[in-house]
Amino acid sequence: MTQRRQITLWIAVLGALHVLVVFAGFLAPYDPSEQDREHPYVAPMSVHSREGGRFHWRPFVYAVRVREGSFDEYEEDTGRIIPLRFFVRGARYKVLGFLPTRWHLFGAEGGRLYVWGTDGFGRDQLSRFLYGGQISLLAGLIGASATLLFGGLIGTFAGFYGGWRDAVLMRLSELFLALPWLYLLFALRAFLPLAVSPVKAFLLVIVALAAVGWARPARLVRGVVLSAKERDFVRAARGFGASDGYLLRRHIVPETRSVLLTQAAILVPQFVLAEMTLSFLGLGIPEPVPSWGNLLAMLQQYSVLVSYWWIYLPAVAIVPFFVGYQGLANALHADSATQKIGV
Repeated sequence: MTQRRQITLWIAVLGALHVLVVFAGFLAPYDPSEQDREHPYVAPMSVHSREGGRFHWRPFVYAVRVREGSFDEYEEDTGRIIPLRFFVRGARYKVLGFLPTRWHLFGAEGGRLYVWGTDGFGRDQLSRFLYGGQISLLAGLIGASATLLFGGLIGTFAGFYGGWRDAVLMRLSELFLALPWLYLLFALRAFLPLAVSPVKAFLLVIVALAAVGWARPARLVRGVVLSAKERDFVRAARGFGASDGYLLRRHIVPETRSVLLTQAAILVPQFVLAEMTLSFLGLGIPEPVPSWGNLLAMLQQYSVLVSYWWIYLPAVAIVPFFVGYQGLANALHADSATQKIGV
């Protein structure tokens, strides 16, 4: 498979995964903050199509009840069937953030359906994962975009003009590369109030991510610009009186595209992981707003670690996103290398 086909394949895979998150409201059966205090830590429900040897055309789940002699273990109540329905009306949400609706892909009739189980507050794990992806992936995408914009401008400026400006900017980038980003994020967060709104917390996370990630893209772009400005066609254009703006716009900046695209595929999952780390430690997006970080925060409790295996499901479901971005980055890098050697 050629590099271009690999790139197309990975983009299609990532596009499909992101569509699931974008339309979280339609795919999620419940509101992510809705609590069912009577059913905390319910294991994922099994979907059935047969009851006592009799086939049901409509899939169903059994209602759950507390097992006799226990207070936190559940069992199926085979005497109570909850049919599954598709395209049902449920909790209100907004498609793409502006179109209000109440239609959901699936739901349960006369009961609750927990495909991934519930957390300690009885909240649906699947719904929280899908909605949490909107926060975490948006933080990664916006953080990576801001970082690449900032790093690209600095790298282009330093490489094109050189001299003392290049020296100062590159020494500053080396300082940021030497600093452990996680501790720097902690330091930035320490100066901010703990009690902040979800919107402010989200913006603070974005700013923190962009502030610590610009150095590597800047150095990579600088290297490309240093090489590009010495090429014969650039020298010829300069000899004919081309301005700096023209040279940058027509000859220099386009050469940095492959580097920026590869860095984008690398930085997005890194920034998603950074947001998850901050939220996991209670320094990022606060509850009850779901993000992939605070969704996994319950794993800090030993009792949850050893007793409720389904709390790990969001961590497993996140893996395809990271694999997809890594595959795309490798394909972009290979395609860039092929172009450089003229194959």
